[in-house]
Order: sequence, then C-alpha cells, then structure tokens
Amino acid sequence: MNYYINVKFGVSNKTYYFATDDSSIKIGDFVVVETVVGVEIGEVTTFPADISNLNYDREIKPIVRIATASDMTKLRQNELYAKSAIQLFEESTKKLNLDMKLIGAQYTLDRTKILFTYVADDRVDFRELLKILAAQLHCRIELRQINSRERAQFTGGIGVCGLPLCCTTFLTQFDGVSLNKAKNQMLAINIPKLSGQCGKLMCCLKYEDDYYTEAKLQFPEIGTSVKYEGVEYKVNSYNIFSKIVKIANAEDAQFLSLDEINSLLGKRDFIKKKTNFDNFIKAEPQKEEKLQEKPTQEKQENQQASKDEHKQNFRKQKPQKDNQQRQQRPQQNEQNKEEKQFFAGQQNKVENYQKNYNKNNNKHFNKNRNFRKNPQNSTKNGENNQ
Repeated sequence: MNYYINVKFGVSNKTYYFATDDSSIKIGDFVVVETVVGVEIGEVTTFPADISNLNYDREIKPIVRIATASDMTKLRQNELYAKSAIQLFEESTKKLNLDMKLIGAQYTLDRTKILFTYVADDRVDFRELLKILAAQLHCRIELRQINSRERAQFTGGIGVCGLPLCCTTFLTQFDGVSLNKAKNQMLAINIPKLSGQCGKLMCCLKYEDDYYTEAKLQFPEIGTSVKYEGVEYKVNSYNIFSKIVKIANAEDAQFLSLDEINSLLGKRDFIKKKTNFDNFIKAEPQKEEKLQEKPTQEKQENQQASKDEHKQNFRKQKPQKDNQQRQQRPQQNEQNKEEKQFFAGQQNKVENYQKNYNKNNNKHFNKNRNFRKNPQNSTKNGENNQ
C-alpha cells in the first residue's frame, strides 16, 4: 500500500488511519473498512498521502473497497432496522427494571452484529437482557457503556456561546479540565455556569488558559501594597484586557491603569517572572537548528584522529595487562591453597572442641542421673572417697 487516509465513523469526529493504493479517493467519499466492531462504512476526511511519511507504530489495515450504491442502500436499511432494535431494547429494560439510558444502536454492514451504546451511573447486570435481545435479533450483540462527555459528543447540541459543541465539530480527545483553570482566569466559581451539557467543566476553559498565565506576569500580585496620593492601598483585582488595576483599602477604592501602577511601584515596565511566551516559541526552532548543524570537516578529522589514538593505546596496553594477569595467576593459586589449608585446620579444631564438649556433657549427665536414682549410695561413695 502506497497511501493512507483518515476515516471517521458516524457522528464522532475521531479519525482512524487506513491504507490504500487508490490515489483518486476524495474527501467526503465513503469506503468500506474492517474494524474491531466489524465491517463498517466510514467517511474519508483527508486526501491520500504518502504512507512513508506517516509516523505510526501500529498496523494500518487496508480499505476493503470504495462504497458502492448497494452498500449505501444497505446502510440506510440498517438504520431502519436499528430503530426497531432500539424500541425492543427500551421495552426490555423497562420489564427488567434496568437503569440504562440508551444513546444509540448501530448495525455492521453485513448485519451480523449490532452495537448498543448506553449511559448508566453504575455497573449493570444485563445477562437477562442479552438473552431477550439475542432471541429476537438473531445476531451478535455488544453493549458499550460510555461516559457523559462521549454522550454529549454523540447527541450534539448548542453551547452557551451559541455555536455547536466543540466535541461535535473539532475535538477528538477529551483532556482533563480542573477548577484551577477557572481560578487562573479569575472567573467566579459557579459550577452550573462553568459546566457544559455533559455536566463536566467546559472544555473551552483550557483554550485561553496559557494566554492568561502569560498576561498575568505583567501585573503586580494581588495584595501588593501601593501608596497613592499619600494613602496606603492594596491591589485588589485587575482586568487583563482593559489593563485596569483596582486598588482599595478599608475606606476607599481607586481604578488605575497598568502604567500608573508600575510608575507607583517604581517600575516603568513591570519585570516579568518568566520569558515572553512568543519569544520562547521563536527561540525553539533556532535551538533545533543549532543542534542539527553538521560538524565541519576539521571537527570530523579531529574526532577520527582521537579515535585512532585511543585504539592504538588500547592495543598497546592489552598485551601488558595479559602478561600481568598470567604472572599473577600462580601467586593467586598459592594464596588460595594456603587459605583452604587454614580454613580446613580451623574446621578440625572446631570439630574436636565439639567432641570434647559432648563427652564432658555426657559424664556430667550420667553423674546427676545416678545421684537421682541412689542418693544414699552416692553419699557413701563420697564418704569412702574422703
């Protein structure tokens, strides 16, 4: 295969790579491909590109064929069959009292498998439901539980900005969004207003977060004390876009421009804590170019000469080291023999000591034993000995 294309399925904007030899495929064409789910029809989102330029570690499957008119009629028929399957699913869940909210159903092109996507708060035991569906639909059945963000992407809608949801237009992956981003943008922590249709924090909170972090470096920190017209104030808040800073105390509040605040603090231009983000971006390619600079011919010759010297020194030193090791071998063998003899002698001493100790122990034990049996005889023997 010489080319690759991006293909998306259904409402989702997530694309997948597929290989092809047909360079006449255009954006918007439908192709038949084999996926993990089964044989499906997907929409092409990119023109064919050279597969040698693709950095992708996984295997890229080839497309089966470009979708024909009969394939498209099958796709429409499968959509009608899926609607009847949805009704059966909802009726069965009501009978079994299962807390499952169905989002959609989709047949494969050959109608050998159907995929039900649903939302549920907890795990659901759907074994009985599978039996009912299998008896009615006569095909393989897969139930897939999705989260709230995927549900919003599947159903779609209009956001608070008046535009279609980002997840239905261009977002393909969902990154985590925390309240720290809202705090960084100095927004009121009102969860209902900051949440999207999925019930999670809106994804657009991360779009301007980098700009806010860079722009806030131009302003003094909140709580900085400022003397204005002989009165002590503290920085209360500021507006990044209008560059207006609010200073206040217990009795009064004033609104000053950023230049006035910096002049009051004794700084014409507020010293930034970090380098400018734009300059940082511009500097990165220069660093890469410096790293990618090829060494000059003189450097290459010097490197090669140092390598040759190192090899020659190594060859000279190697036979010397080998001779030293050969001379040291008999000495090491003699030392090893002496150590073995020494340890063998020590072991014999320990064994003799243990034998003598056991003999004395046995004699003492026998004396005590005789005394316990015949104490009178033992006393008489003691007197006689005296």
